[in-house]
Amino acid sequence: MSKPAKKSDKHDPLAEDTICQNRRARHDYTILDTLECGIVLVGTEVKSLRERHANLEDAFARMENDEIFLYGCEIPEYSAGNRMNHEPKRTRKLLLRRREIVKFAEKASGKGFTLIPLRLYFRGGRCKVELAVGQGKQTFDKRQSLKTAEHKREMDRAVAQQRRKRS
Repeated sequence: MSKPAKKSDKHDPLAEDTICQNRRARHDYTILDTLECGIVLVGTEVKSLRERHANLEDAFARMENDEIFLYGCEIPEYSAGNRMNHEPKRTRKLLLRRREIVKFAEKASGKGFTLIPLRLYFRGGRCKVELAVGQGKQTFDKRQSLKTAEHKREMDRAVAQQRRKRS
């Protein structure tokens, strides 16, 4: 009896393939809630993303006319594209259900809150964006976060050193 054919990861609905992350977002904002959403792309954008070309550094999302749009996300032109190539920093529509839009817009409408894309990835062959509601950190909050992370690293080093001494 032969083994059943194994599906490729491209069609596995749980397989995630990260394209890029916005690491600065976790430093500059306190993340309150996250949500996965789809994104409307054109063909050359998808090909460029499959080559791992994208940048979320200056990206943010905004609600307009009961829809959410992604601004500042740079997807460079596809290297093998022709004159019909896409514009790298165009505004892209995010795909969410109506109740998710209402819930997220309600949270993000407060003063100091914003919608930030945390990462861009493929799931089951489709491109997704992890969108978060974040509250901007003050300078002293950032310093406190760095101190806490440094103390945690020192404690982990000390524990690891103790384990090495015992063995």
